[in-house]
Amino acid sequence: MTDLSSFPITKRWPAQHPDRIQLYSLPTPNGVKVSIMLEETGLPYEAHRVGFENNDQLTPEFLSLNPNNKIPAIIDPNGPGGKPLPLFESGAILLYLADKTGKFIPSDPAARYETIQWLMFQMGGVGPMFGQLGFFHKFAGKEYEDKRPRDRYVAESRRLLGVLENRLQDQDWIMGKDYTIADMATWPWVRNLVGFYEAGEIVGFKDFPNLARVLAAFAARPAVAKGLDIPPRNA
Repeated sequence: MTDLSSFPITKRWPAQHPDRIQLYSLPTPNGVKVSIMLEETGLPYEAHRVGFENNDQLTPEFLSLNPNNKIPAIIDPNGPGGKPLPLFESGAILLYLADKTGKFIPSDPAARYETIQWLMFQMGGVGPMFGQLGFFHKFAGKEYEDKRPRDRYVAESRRLLGVLENRLQDQDWIMGKDYTIADMATWPWVRNLVGFYEAGEIVGFKDFPNLARVLAAFAARPAVAKGLDIPPRNA
């Protein structure tokens, strides 16, 4: 039986199935990237809820796995060379799981790097900008009298949506016919922007029909529907 006791995080979140991938997460846009990928691949895993309301992400146990105190993070008991692999950063985890399974990333080298390019587009642009817009539009930042910060992120978010809209002209997914980790990274953020952040009107989402089309196709996938609530927010 696999022994994960050398990882301090398992003291706070004991592994009931230590032979499975251990997922430490919450259903935020970054968190669900990985739960969706795990559902899509069929890899066996065990989910542990990292409660922000309890500052679980700031505990010594969690910081031992991710010193940057962000979700998601994983431990794969069957990592490279058969040894356990701890890993954080959602983009890195998506790449690792894609390589581990040979799924959702092209085998052709050029197409592989093009997929990684769009994954980085999400990591470096879509996620940070949409998150800032959420702060200034829905959360504490909405009380600021000076609307220039909000307007800056509105304009940049709309620009990024336009990049995606043009990319999706006459194709099913970001990489064309094939659904990839670039989609798993991007669409939870688009969904959050128009849903949870309630920013669809302020960014003019109605002007992006391709985004609406692909977002609907993404949400209709059974693995996506399940992964969006793992681990349950109110468990």
